[in-house]
Amino acid sequence: MLKGKHIILGITGSIAAYKSAVLCRLLVSAGAEVKVVMTPLAKQFITPLTMATVSQHPILVDFFNPENGEWNSHVKLGEWADLYLIAPATANTMAKMATGVADNLLLTTYLSARCPVAVAPAMDLDMYAHIATQRNMETLRQDGVHIIEPGSGFLASGLVGKGRMAEPEQIVDAVKGILSEKKKSLEGKHFLVTAGATIEPIDPVRFISNHSSGKMGYAVAEALAERGAKVTLVSGRTSLAAPEGVERIDVLSAEEMWQACVERFEQTDGAVMCAAVADYTPVEVATEKLKKSDDDMKIELRRTKDIAATLGAQKGGRVLVGFAMETQNEQLNAEDKLKRKNFDFIVLNSLRTEGAGFRGDTNVVTLIDAQCSEELPLMSKREVAEKIVDKIENFL
Repeated sequence: MLKGKHIILGITGSIAAYKSAVLCRLLVSAGAEVKVVMTPLAKQFITPLTMATVSQHPILVDFFNPENGEWNSHVKLGEWADLYLIAPATANTMAKMATGVADNLLLTTYLSARCPVAVAPAMDLDMYAHIATQRNMETLRQDGVHIIEPGSGFLASGLVGKGRMAEPEQIVDAVKGILSEKKKSLEGKHFLVTAGATIEPIDPVRFISNHSSGKMGYAVAEALAERGAKVTLVSGRTSLAAPEGVERIDVLSAEEMWQACVERFEQTDGAVMCAAVADYTPVEVATEKLKKSDDDMKIELRRTKDIAATLGAQKGGRVLVGFAMETQNEQLNAEDKLKRKNFDFIVLNSLRTEGAGFRGDTNVVTLIDAQCSEELPLMSKREVAEKIVDKIENFL
């Protein structure tokens, strides 16, 4: 369940920080990628070297590296994470979270996080029971923060009572549960996704197509399915296997894809138009292989049916997402397509951007709707898919 997940582990100044090394190791062993953010005081309880070793990432404490001035961006951290886990979370840190104080990197990252946030409180029993602490925890709950309840037992003060940070194994189980909740957030919804390249035959041997691998569309279909949605994937040519739990409809031509989408769109809650569909198809398809001659060959082409425009015209209350691959005037062309096709938002990428485009495993995109545009950094196509699905949820 944690394989491939991005988790920020925040560590505050508590004696329970010694458990954070074990917690980090368990998360990494379960397949998660973990980046650690520490408060300055946390370094008094566990060393950055220890956490760097178990997390396999440099440890972030300050807003910038004093040796080279490199900026530690809390915004990028917040965008990167699937979960922000603060363990241990002191009474002081939770009070600041509840009131929006942002006086260190851990707290500014909290205010920038778009992902679920969880805290594992750790403190003495009287501090935990104090009305101010309980009030702050209730505020955090109302803000959507998950509270991983502390246990009872022997405390650093020598007293016995509630306040011990939950054991690392219990926290990992809680993390799995939180991510599972996010995963099922689209249960009961049905989405249509198109992916891959269409093929327009010239004769029994030759055809017109493009370089699309289908990876982006398949990643979107998988991300939707993992959050509990029913997904119908209308797929052109690709070598990819259908994601688990996804119904795949195989088509070849633009006409076949148009027919499959029109037949199914009315029964869905929305569609993501990720396929690279041919704009033109041969007027005539030869029944036998066209033989080579000394003369030039001319093939007359006609426009294919516009799938996105057709669905946009009958969209109603459904969410409709488009894609734009551009090589010039990228933003203007994408905004024009957004309006013409009646999309709720459009995903723009450019062949001129390194790391974006066909066949690769990464992408660099801009999410554009009628109000704003959001440029995303270089990400894996699966990470981009998660951002797209997050935006779909916002529209729903």
